Amino acid sequence: MTDKSFIHWASRSDKALAKQIGSFVRHHRMEQNQTQDELAKKAGISRSTLSLLERGETVTLATLIQVLRVLNQLQVMSSFTVNETISPLALAKLQREKRQRARGRKPDNREETDW
Repeated sequence: MTDKSFIHWASRSDKALAKQIGSFVRHHRMEQNQTQDELAKKAGISRSTLSLLERGETVTLATLIQVLRVLNQLQVMSSFTVNETISPLALAKLQREKRQRARGRKPDNREETDW
């Protein structure tokens, strides 16, 4: 595939992936015309921590989430959505256990009594 937007994420090193995340953060910060100082204050982190993140250095997951929230970029979290599926065998078993038809009621021939 020659499309430049197609990236083999699995073949990239952890360091390269961290740098890609840092570039993403920096791009969106610059696009919103914010300094590192401004963004760091809004996110409740130090400017040096934000600088580490933008360079692809080690930061906590909580720090990344705080920065993404301030940048209004939490939509990237949709990649982590878990869609649970049921196996065909389990589905067949569930369908087999369902009621297949309704039972008619038996007529009540008992007479009512006072007690």
